[in-house]
Amino acid sequence: MSKRIRAKYKIDRRLGENIWGRPKSPVNKREYGPGQHGQRRRSKPSDFGIQLRAKQKLKGYYGNITEKQFKGIYNEAVRLKGDTSENLVGLLERRLDAAVYRAKFVPTVFAARQFINHGHVKVNGRRTNIPSYRLKVGDVVEVKEKSREIPMVLEAGQSPERDVPDYVDVDYKKMTVSMNRIPALGDVPYAVQMEPNLVVEFYSR
Repeated sequence: MSKRIRAKYKIDRRLGENIWGRPKSPVNKREYGPGQHGQRRRSKPSDFGIQLRAKQKLKGYYGNITEKQFKGIYNEAVRLKGDTSENLVGLLERRLDAAVYRAKFVPTVFAARQFINHGHVKVNGRRTNIPSYRLKVGDVVEVKEKSREIPMVLEAGQSPERDVPDYVDVDYKKMTVSMNRIPALGDVPYAVQMEPNLVVEFYSR
């Protein structure tokens, strides 16, 4: 288990924002950062600091993505036609763990990664245990029949905490989800403002 999964709420407190919009986030009670120096007065950030924060926030939102993986996704977004920041968000949302999370089959993006790693998911009828697997429009993701009665799955589907976005089609009877289109930034239900344009500025310095 990675350090980030064990201490995921440190991301919230370090950034000072409840980036997943969860009611249990400690930011709801303590807006200062973690650790013994968390309550020090924060100085005004530089342009670099603002860009770095935007990158850390977007990368942290999608769970346990390494810097190398995230930079690779950015490089691919640059190569695609169109707006790089929109391409970046589209590529992130096409990850298998993101789709499982958006469908509300699991409560968190961290749980989505673990759920996939443990072999509970099929893509187009084939077992897939790679959270970063990139979906295409029309691919069908299915929760294995034996995994549909897991308490976490049952609770997540009934949770009023978040809504399913309109760029994914979910069938809770069959426990399937498919992406009907690649979303734009404005389509993605982030709990806080994401600024992928600043991420682009960070990497293109």
